[in-house]
Amino acid sequence: MAEQRRLTGYRRPDGSVGIRNHVVILPVDDLSNAAAEAVAKVVPGTLALPHAYGRLQFGSDLELTFRTLIGTGVNPNVAAAVVIGIEPNWTERVADGIAKTGKPVHAVSIERKGDLKVVEEASRAAAHLLQGASELVREPVERRDVMLSIKCGESDTTSGLGSCPTTAEVVDRWVDAGGTVLFGETSELSGGEHLIAERCVDDEARAKFQRIYDDYIEVIERTGANLLGSQPTQGNIAGGLSTIEEKAMGNIAKTGSKPVVDALTPAEAPTKPGLNFMDTSSAAAECITLMAAAGAVVHLFPTGQGNVIGNPIEPVVKLTANPTTAQTMSEHMDLDCSGLLRRECTLEEAGSQLLDVVDRTINGRLCSAEVLGHREFVFTKLHISA
Repeated sequence: MAEQRRLTGYRRPDGSVGIRNHVVILPVDDLSNAAAEAVAKVVPGTLALPHAYGRLQFGSDLELTFRTLIGTGVNPNVAAAVVIGIEPNWTERVADGIAKTGKPVHAVSIERKGDLKVVEEASRAAAHLLQGASELVREPVERRDVMLSIKCGESDTTSGLGSCPTTAEVVDRWVDAGGTVLFGETSELSGGEHLIAERCVDDEARAKFQRIYDDYIEVIERTGANLLGSQPTQGNIAGGLSTIEEKAMGNIAKTGSKPVVDALTPAEAPTKPGLNFMDTSSAAAECITLMAAAGAVVHLFPTGQGNVIGNPIEPVVKLTANPTTAQTMSEHMDLDCSGLLRRECTLEEAGSQLLDVVDRTINGRLCSAEVLGHREFVFTKLHISA
């Protein structure tokens, strides 16, 4: 077991703890991306979050967009936000949702002003917020204060044998410390979904999980689609995973051994400490964006064939047990745990190595994705727009 490192973070007005201190420029819709990116150029040090959606959505799809936008601004890694939208009503809705946490936020809409006036107003606000954020001081925190999320990608046989079990070691220790962990990837539980159902802490959690999974299967069957090539992917197949069931076993291996305390909708913030399932796509950028919107502040990403994913506000710590990937994509990997498969270390020791990397990342170490500028930020869209 790794010795407990002294951890520090930013405690927000609502009591949540972040490990980064971003001032984000958040466009409500795709039409506002240009203005948001212009503000980030005028005020270096702020972070624009352009995306493709936010116009003429309706129903559950629109609600998920709002939940993702507000959740992104609420994420504890965000110190303050400037919200820019084309219309005032939706802009104020997003800004008000963020402001409920006590976090500084400024809203401005483009209608009746135009980009140039909006960029000026938003830039002045962003400069003020950035100065304020720069004076915030880290303070001692505990692991239970830091919400963790997990997802695997570009998996191969070494994922289920090495990097996913290594991740599971950290997950179990995090839960034992009273922390909260999110996992998802609904499609990649296929063939092993009963294993997750059996681990649900009570009938209520089990029924919620089963309903989410059954709804996913119903959608796929209704379309008549053949998922082969998407699940598993061509990269998975090249890495030796010939069926979705094989892929699911590796996915489940990273979740550890603790009970599943709740089943959440996409981008829904957990209310119970412990291991929480969230209904998400298995697409890496979509999944991590949803988990960050739910409040996760550091992400563990085991990979086999190699994945380069990052996120603008949630650091993504990547690890691999594939020695070829560790060598050829070393700039993307935060931990090479291939020694586990060569029997150079035990699973417990590999878990301690990963835990040390996570602790250092909490304390400010930039993960590989941050160093390389990977800021994948992708919304999940449920159905067509109006």
